[in-house]
Amino acid sequence: MAPAARKASLERKTGETNISVSINLDGQGEYVVETGNGFLDHMVSQIARHGLIDITLHAQGDVHTGWHHLVEDVGIMLGRVFREALGDGRGIRRMGHAIVPLDEALAMVAVDCGGRPYASLETTLDDTMVETLSGDLIGHFFESFAMEGKINLHAKILAGVSPHHKAEALCKALARALRDAVEPDDRAPTQVPSTKGTIAG
Repeated sequence: MAPAARKASLERKTGETNISVSINLDGQGEYVVETGNGFLDHMVSQIARHGLIDITLHAQGDVHTGWHHLVEDVGIMLGRVFREALGDGRGIRRMGHAIVPLDEALAMVAVDCGGRPYASLETTLDDTMVETLSGDLIGHFFESFAMEGKINLHAKILAGVSPHHKAEALCKALARALRDAVEPDDRAPTQVPSTKGTIAG
Protein backbone atom coordinates (compact mmCIF):
# COMPACT_ATOMS: atom_id res chain seq x y z
CA MET A 1 0.00 0.00 0.00
CA ALA A 2 1.40 3.40 -0.95
CA PRO A 3 2.06 5.82 1.91
CA ALA A 4 -0.46 8.59 2.40
CA ALA A 5 0.42 11.93 0.82
CA ARG A 6 1.71 14.32 3.42
CA LYS A 7 0.20 17.49 2.02
CA ALA A 8 -2.04 20.20 3.42
CA SER A 9 -3.46 23.60 2.49
CA LEU A 10 -4.89 26.26 4.79
CA GLU A 11 -6.28 29.77 4.52
CA ARG A 12 -6.80 32.34 7.27
CA LYS A 13 -8.13 35.85 7.07
CA THR A 14 -8.23 38.21 10.03
CA GLY A 15 -8.44 41.95 10.50
CA GLU A 16 -4.63 42.02 10.35
CA THR A 17 -3.54 39.47 7.73
CA ASN A 18 -4.77 37.34 4.85
CA ILE A 19 -2.70 34.18 4.31
CA SER A 20 -2.96 31.07 2.15
CA VAL A 21 -0.38 28.32 2.37
CA SER A 22 0.14 24.85 0.91
CA ILE A 23 2.82 22.36 1.90
CA ASN A 24 4.15 19.00 0.76
CA LEU A 25 6.48 17.35 3.24
CA ASP A 26 7.66 14.91 0.56
CA GLY A 27 8.52 17.55 -2.00
CA GLN A 28 11.64 18.65 -3.83
CA GLY A 29 12.19 21.96 -2.07
CA GLU A 30 10.15 23.97 -4.57
CA TYR A 31 8.63 27.22 -3.37
CA VAL A 32 6.54 30.24 -4.27
CA VAL A 33 6.64 32.70 -1.40
CA GLU A 34 5.11 36.17 -1.54
CA THR A 35 4.70 38.07 1.72
CA GLY A 36 5.64 41.60 0.72
CA ASN A 37 8.80 41.41 2.83
CA GLY A 38 11.87 40.27 0.94
CA PHE A 39 13.75 38.89 3.92
CA LEU A 40 10.72 36.98 5.23
CA ASP A 41 10.35 35.49 1.74
CA HIS A 42 14.04 34.55 1.92
CA MET A 43 13.61 32.82 5.29
CA VAL A 44 10.65 30.70 4.21
CA SER A 45 12.36 29.86 0.92
CA GLN A 46 15.41 28.55 2.79
CA ILE A 47 13.18 26.28 4.89
CA ALA A 48 11.58 24.90 1.74
CA ARG A 49 14.77 24.41 -0.27
CA HIS A 50 16.93 22.84 2.44
CA GLY A 51 14.12 20.86 4.05
CA LEU A 52 12.96 19.46 0.68
CA ILE A 53 9.51 20.75 1.59
CA ASP A 54 7.40 22.27 -1.17
CA ILE A 55 5.79 25.50 0.06
CA THR A 56 3.40 27.88 -1.67
CA LEU A 57 2.61 30.88 0.50
CA HIS A 58 0.82 34.14 -0.25
CA ALA A 59 0.40 36.66 2.55
CA GLN A 60 -0.82 40.21 2.94
CA GLY A 61 -0.99 42.24 6.11
CA ASP A 62 -1.49 45.62 7.74
CA VAL A 63 2.16 46.49 7.21
CA HIS A 64 1.50 50.18 7.79
CA THR A 65 1.65 49.21 11.48
CA GLY A 66 4.96 47.40 11.00
CA TRP A 67 5.89 43.81 10.15
CA HIS A 68 4.96 42.16 13.45
CA HIS A 69 1.48 40.89 12.53
CA LEU A 70 2.58 39.53 9.18
CA VAL A 71 5.68 37.74 10.49
CA GLU A 72 3.77 36.27 13.43
CA ASP A 73 0.86 35.06 11.32
CA VAL A 74 3.12 33.55 8.65
CA GLY A 75 4.83 31.58 11.43
CA ILE A 76 1.44 30.54 12.83
CA MET A 77 0.14 29.35 9.48
CA LEU A 78 3.32 27.50 8.56
CA GLY A 79 3.16 25.70 11.90
CA ARG A 80 -0.49 24.75 11.46
CA VAL A 81 -0.11 23.49 7.90
CA PHE A 82 3.03 21.55 8.88
CA ARG A 83 1.18 19.80 11.70
CA GLU A 84 -1.80 19.00 9.49
CA ALA A 85 0.42 17.54 6.76
CA LEU A 86 2.31 15.44 9.32
CA GLY A 87 -0.89 13.67 10.36
CA ASP A 88 -0.43 11.08 13.10
CA GLY A 89 3.32 10.95 12.43
CA ARG A 90 3.32 7.23 11.86
CA GLY A 91 6.68 5.97 10.63
CA ILE A 92 8.66 9.19 11.09
CA ARG A 93 11.89 9.62 13.02
CA ARG A 94 10.22 12.40 15.05
CA MET A 95 13.44 14.10 16.19
CA GLY A 96 16.14 15.83 14.19
CA HIS A 97 19.00 18.26 14.57
CA ALA A 98 21.46 20.20 12.46
CA ILE A 99 24.49 22.45 12.84
CA VAL A 100 24.81 24.70 9.79
CA PRO A 101 27.55 27.18 8.86
CA LEU A 102 27.17 30.22 6.64
CA ASP A 103 30.48 32.01 6.24
CA GLU A 104 31.38 33.22 9.75
CA ALA A 105 27.98 32.28 11.24
CA LEU A 106 27.15 28.93 12.82
CA ALA A 107 23.65 27.88 13.89
CA MET A 108 22.31 24.89 15.79
CA VAL A 109 18.69 23.71 15.71
CA ALA A 110 17.16 20.63 17.31
CA VAL A 111 13.50 19.66 16.96
CA ASP A 112 11.11 17.09 18.37
CA CYS A 113 7.83 16.81 16.45
CA GLY A 114 6.28 14.89 19.32
CA GLY A 115 3.29 17.14 19.97
CA ARG A 116 4.65 19.09 22.94
CA PRO A 117 5.29 22.68 21.78
CA TYR A 118 8.21 24.57 23.27
CA ALA A 119 10.69 27.12 21.97
CA SER A 120 14.11 27.91 23.40
CA LEU A 121 15.81 30.55 21.27
CA GLU A 122 19.22 32.21 21.49
CA THR A 123 19.41 34.14 18.22
CA THR A 124 21.60 37.07 19.40
CA LEU A 125 19.48 39.19 17.05
CA ASP A 126 17.03 40.93 19.38
CA ASP A 127 18.75 44.33 19.39
CA THR A 128 19.58 44.60 15.70
CA MET A 129 17.99 44.86 12.27
CA VAL A 130 18.13 41.96 9.85
CA GLU A 131 17.70 43.70 6.51
CA THR A 132 14.04 44.84 6.64
CA LEU A 133 13.06 43.01 9.84
CA SER A 134 13.83 43.75 13.46
CA GLY A 135 15.85 40.90 14.90
CA ASP A 136 13.32 40.06 17.60
CA LEU A 137 10.85 39.13 14.85
CA ILE A 138 13.19 36.37 13.67
CA GLY A 139 12.87 34.71 17.05
CA HIS A 140 9.13 35.40 17.14
CA PHE A 141 8.72 33.68 13.77
CA PHE A 142 10.48 30.57 15.10
CA GLU A 143 8.41 30.63 18.29
CA SER A 144 5.10 31.01 16.44
CA PHE A 145 6.01 28.15 14.10
CA ALA A 146 6.97 25.88 17.01
CA MET A 147 3.85 26.59 19.06
CA GLU A 148 1.40 26.02 16.22
CA GLY A 149 3.35 23.09 14.78
CA LYS A 150 3.44 21.41 18.20
CA ILE A 151 7.21 21.19 17.93
CA ASN A 152 9.82 21.31 20.67
CA LEU A 153 12.38 23.60 19.06
CA HIS A 154 15.78 24.66 20.36
CA ALA A 155 17.70 27.14 18.23
CA LYS A 156 21.00 28.81 19.02
CA ILE A 157 23.57 30.92 17.22
CA LEU A 158 26.98 29.48 18.07
CA ALA A 159 29.06 32.08 16.21
CA GLY A 160 28.63 34.94 13.80
CA VAL A 161 28.85 38.64 13.03
CA SER A 162 26.45 39.40 10.17
CA PRO A 163 22.78 39.45 11.27
CA HIS A 164 21.79 38.28 7.79
CA HIS A 165 24.13 35.29 7.97
CA LYS A 166 22.91 34.39 11.47
CA ALA A 167 19.24 34.46 10.49
CA GLU A 168 19.81 32.55 7.26
CA ALA A 169 21.90 29.91 9.01
CA LEU A 170 19.10 29.46 11.57
CA CYS A 171 16.54 28.90 8.80
CA LYS A 172 18.78 26.41 7.01
CA ALA A 173 19.42 24.56 10.26
CA LEU A 174 15.68 24.46 10.98
CA ALA A 175 15.10 23.07 7.50
CA ARG A 176 17.66 20.30 7.88
CA ALA A 177 16.43 19.39 11.36
CA LEU A 178 12.83 19.18 10.14
CA ARG A 179 13.92 17.07 7.18
CA ASP A 180 15.57 14.58 9.53
CA ALA A 181 12.56 14.53 11.86
CA VAL A 182 9.84 13.91 9.26
CA GLU A 183 11.68 11.46 7.03
CA PRO A 184 10.55 7.82 7.22
CA ASP A 185 12.20 5.55 9.75
CA ASP A 186 12.90 2.35 7.80
CA ARG A 187 13.15 0.34 11.03
CA ALA A 188 9.69 1.39 12.25
CA PRO A 189 7.62 2.25 9.17
CA THR A 190 4.21 1.59 10.74
CA GLN A 191 4.81 2.76 14.29
CA VAL A 192 3.86 6.05 15.91
CA PRO A 193 7.16 7.15 17.51
CA SER A 194 5.95 7.44 21.09
CA THR A 195 5.33 5.09 24.00
CA LYS A 196 2.01 6.96 24.41
CA GLY A 197 0.93 5.81 20.98
CA THR A 198 0.32 9.36 19.81
CA ILE A 199 2.26 12.52 18.99
CA ALA A 200 -0.89 14.63 18.73
CA GLY A 201 -0.06 16.34 22.00
